[in-house]
Amino acid sequence: MARPRRGARFERKREAILDAAADLINSRGARGATLQHVAAAVGLNTTSVTYYFRRKEMLAVEVFERSLQRILAMVEDAAREASPRERVHRFVKFHVDLRAEVIAGTARPLVDLSDIRTLDEDLQRPLNAQYLAIFRKLRDFWGPFASAEQRELCTARVHMLLEVVFWLPAWLEQFAINDFGRVCRRICTILDEGLAPKQAGRHARLFSDDALRSAMPGLDIAEESFLRVATRLINESGYRGASVVRIVGELNVTKGSFYHHLDAKDDLVLECFRQSYKRVAIAQWLAHEAGGSEWERLSGAIATLIDIQFRADWPLTRTTALQSLPLNLRVEVVSRSNRIALRFMGTLVDGLRDGSINPVDPVIASQLIISTLNSAYDLAGWAARMPRERAIAYYASTLADGLFDDSVLDWAGSFIQPAGS
Repeated sequence: MARPRRGARFERKREAILDAAADLINSRGARGATLQHVAAAVGLNTTSVTYYFRRKEMLAVEVFERSLQRILAMVEDAAREASPRERVHRFVKFHVDLRAEVIAGTARPLVDLSDIRTLDEDLQRPLNAQYLAIFRKLRDFWGPFASAEQRELCTARVHMLLEVVFWLPAWLEQFAINDFGRVCRRICTILDEGLAPKQAGRHARLFSDDALRSAMPGLDIAEESFLRVATRLINESGYRGASVVRIVGELNVTKGSFYHHLDAKDDLVLECFRQSYKRVAIAQWLAHEAGGSEWERLSGAIATLIDIQFRADWPLTRTTALQSLPLNLRVEVVSRSNRIALRFMGTLVDGLRDGSINPVDPVIASQLIISTLNSAYDLAGWAARMPRERAIAYYASTLADGLFDDSVLDWAGSFIQPAGS
């Protein structure tokens, strides 16, 4: 057998380094994936890795570029289908099939793109431009647009769709690989038809901050300030980017003040997740206690939580930060997240019984709700361009009516009903 050329060997080793770096970014975050970790994963020393990538940041950028190119190829392939519905179905199927191949060991996973935000701005810029190009190509699945309002609605749809497929690794393996085809069809059914039957009302009770606060255990002002700033920094820069130095710098207080309230940064991060899940649980409870059909209860919780995310002054902590959490903290956070999903599942099951919710798989639907709500924070800037009620209605319609019904353009202005009115 002929000896492979040096160029081929070089490329194989380089690809192995990129694969190892992708795995480490998915498990530790971009800031936690060091060259030493990558070297150990491929059986090299750190100096040898720098022969291929001089700096960790160069390696991270190429890892993200590889995944962006793979997603772009999926989008361009799906765009060949004849209708928006068929394009979306094909795009979802690509991602479900990829998860099956990753589990079987025949394909590499995509890297978590949310960690792009942890890179320096000059490195983020070209990656964000590539992501925006993908986003626009996906939005063209529905084009051409009849109005600016329809274009804004499709922006919400694409954001929801991307979060649905990016969230698949978090829950899809609850199902056997042989059932993935059925799961894919059930996801597409929800994206087609939404959760609410056509005859269900399109009004949602919105619960105020005062109502949420009255149901929450009290936090002192200083502790709440730490949580607000830390949550925003975690969402923007990940676990490792939300340093104590940055937190106290934004609050203009001393480190001593920080440690007076919290023993360590890990305590703060864990408390951010705890408070987020408490607020979700309280929104669910308030919506339940308000009565009405199960859809009315579910839509009230969804609208209230979207409102929290769009206001962005104290958003929910993004679950993407989980990947960078120390392992000893993940157990509690995942457990609390699962309880939230179970509560949504309970509402969905009761809604199937009273007929106010479409016949959907409650396990799958609850995960679509979680991914849609969790990522709403990233659309705060988009939401600020229009009246708050319309922004909430457009985004909520992706769950209520699916991705292909434009009737929200007619009812968006009357969607919000203040709780108690």
